[in-house]
Amino acid sequence: MSLTDVVAPSPESVAALVGERLSLSALHQLGGTLGGYSFVKIVVDRENSVIHFLNDAHHSFHAIYIGEEILGVPGERVRAEIDSYNEAFYHAPDRRFLLGILALHPQLLSLETVEVDTMPAALIREFHAFVAQYVDPALPLLFKPANQLQERLVRAIPASELPRVFAHELFSTAPFVALNPGTVTGRLRAFRTEAEYRAATPAWTDIIVMDRVPDDIPRLSGIVNARHTTPLSHTNVLATGWQIPNAVQLGALAEIERRGLDGKWVEYTVDTQASSISLTEVAAPAEAAPPAWYAQRVTLEEPEAGHSPIVNLTRLRASDRHRYGTKAANLGELHHVLAHGSQRLLGFYQVPRPPRDNLLPYLARLLDVAPEADLAAAARRLLDEHIRVPRGVALPFSLQRRFLESSPRIQQAIGKLKMALELDGREIEPLCVELQGLIRSARLPGALAGEIDSALVSQLAGVRAFVVRSSSNAEDLAGFSAAGIYESLNHVTTAERIFAGVKEVWASLVSVRSVRLRHQAGISLDECFMGVVIQEQVPADFGGVLVTTNPMNRADFRSVYVNVSPEVTDVVDGSALPMQYLYSTVEGGGRTVSLGDAAADLDERAHEQLQRLAVAGRLLQGHFSPDYTFGSPVDVEWLADRDHVHIVQLRPYSA
Repeated sequence: MSLTDVVAPSPESVAALVGERLSLSALHQLGGTLGGYSFVKIVVDRENSVIHFLNDAHHSFHAIYIGEEILGVPGERVRAEIDSYNEAFYHAPDRRFLLGILALHPQLLSLETVEVDTMPAALIREFHAFVAQYVDPALPLLFKPANQLQERLVRAIPASELPRVFAHELFSTAPFVALNPGTVTGRLRAFRTEAEYRAATPAWTDIIVMDRVPDDIPRLSGIVNARHTTPLSHTNVLATGWQIPNAVQLGALAEIERRGLDGKWVEYTVDTQASSISLTEVAAPAEAAPPAWYAQRVTLEEPEAGHSPIVNLTRLRASDRHRYGTKAANLGELHHVLAHGSQRLLGFYQVPRPPRDNLLPYLARLLDVAPEADLAAAARRLLDEHIRVPRGVALPFSLQRRFLESSPRIQQAIGKLKMALELDGREIEPLCVELQGLIRSARLPGALAGEIDSALVSQLAGVRAFVVRSSSNAEDLAGFSAAGIYESLNHVTTAERIFAGVKEVWASLVSVRSVRLRHQAGISLDECFMGVVIQEQVPADFGGVLVTTNPMNRADFRSVYVNVSPEVTDVVDGSALPMQYLYSTVEGGGRTVSLGDAAADLDERAHEQLQRLAVAGRLLQGHFSPDYTFGSPVDVEWLADRDHVHIVQLRPYSA
């Protein structure tokens, strides 16, 4: 019997296929679409040796189906007692039911449990063997571990006894990944090399297609990556903030060439439920409708550039951002939370998640304390034992203002640039380049150099290497992340190099790209100031970026997304594809999404460190959320050794 021999019932008439072999057509009709793949939910009743293939349109949850259709328990009661049912379904060693998902991939079927399932090796073998009897052998059935516990269990089973495929193997070959959904109309421009791109002049109406889109893109209408990237790359952070469609589509360049779409106007759609991007040729409009970002106008808080001292980061709070910049202020606020705690740390876990009144019992398990324990104290203990912020000082806006005012040539160049911006003239780019050169070459007045030197002597004596970071009032904002547009310098050692690094950061405020992006967002040059953070550079075994959301599934309130690299700069600048993980901050446990360019996965101890980081990130999300839903994700840049995680940046994440 072939995969299409059985005529599948329509989803309107059949809620489930019970005790019968599943055909390919039945899978399509009964199932849904997840990540571009057709899937169907599965329940194996071990007591009666019966398999159930669930119609996703009728049964959104395994547990409700089991309660109503097998156990005769009303759905309302199952929902009211969902935690006890989940314990029986996903964790009990003598469980009656085995629950999972069967997904159709090119040339194979994958079988996996839900991510929280702690199914032991014996049940994994049994589950795979039972399901294999009810799918056509024309496609191999491979077990796909759903979490890192299962990954370790499966590796211990001979492949001859349990055919398997790992999530990172499927991800690395996935032809389509929806990074940021949306639909836009624009001119398609395909570039096979970065040199081709550099020779062009991208316009805001363009949809750029490249193997790897450079981080320094101007505002565009859409992005297509013809090779894999990470949802946390600078380009996707920008795409998310600009609300433009972005996706990975393998073979996109060849398909565009085959269809002759390069240079044509198209409607471009990225749909998380689709199996590929959609490019439909359209007539060139008489006047192109601007993308969503065109209407965005960012209003800055009024900065204060009057005299402020260079201070230790520990003395800053979030409210100091108008004098020292958002980055410095957030680091100061983080120092305060670690030293004194916060009533808001439990915020995310206190919010009702129907049918649950809150998630506090889950937090208690994650913190390894009793449900009746003082969770606020336990949360503080986790942060105190494992989270650090590198020592540092913050240079205020007033220091930059005093430096700029010390040079008449710089003042004259600033005046010319302001005039060019008002007229939107062609001179903007050469004026930016000229002004940057003047800032880099101007002598740092002795009084300013002395203030910086004195602060470093008194606050950071003994430090061998520093990091010099930007801290503008026009970055790390909810409507304007400015990811990657300002300078940060690592491995800075001598006083002379620190002074040069500070000027380099100041100069990045008037780079061509930063000036253009702010101008498009309605941010005047008069409003922009640059503070500087000078921090101790800490040694680390690995580092990366964490966002307290799942960028590829915004409805997933449980998971946080983590990028990891042995060199943190590889993660943020895109020079190497990082390892990518999802960690649950409710039930706990992680899943390897991609190994990137790494040859092997991290060890178990490193994964334990990442799980603690995930929970810490969720606690800090509560403190830094601007409202009382505590649902605003944060973007955390971090470095880790085997004992501690050092947070070097924390900002809002546009979701």
